[in-house]
Amino acid sequence: MATDETLSFNVEREKNERSKELLKEVYNALKEKGYNPINQIVGYILSGDPTYITSHKDARNLIRQVERDELLEKMVEEYIDVKD
Repeated sequence: MATDETLSFNVEREKNERSKELLKEVYNALKEKGYNPINQIVGYILSGDPTYITSHKDARNLIRQVERDELLEKMVEEYIDVKD
């Protein structure tokens, strides 16, 4: 069935959703291994050292797919409830 409506695709939104999914997977892997996921992720973001992230369920490779500066930007936006 053909339609005259134009679909819209937002690359930024899709990228944000993928980053969120990856971060949740990393969080869950850290939790499964008995780590405090928030502390470990913060350690990784601040230092850039991937050894803060477990290799369980490929979490270390997953976190590398997300830019640390983008994570920080989104976290600050969310924390102060501002979207630019």
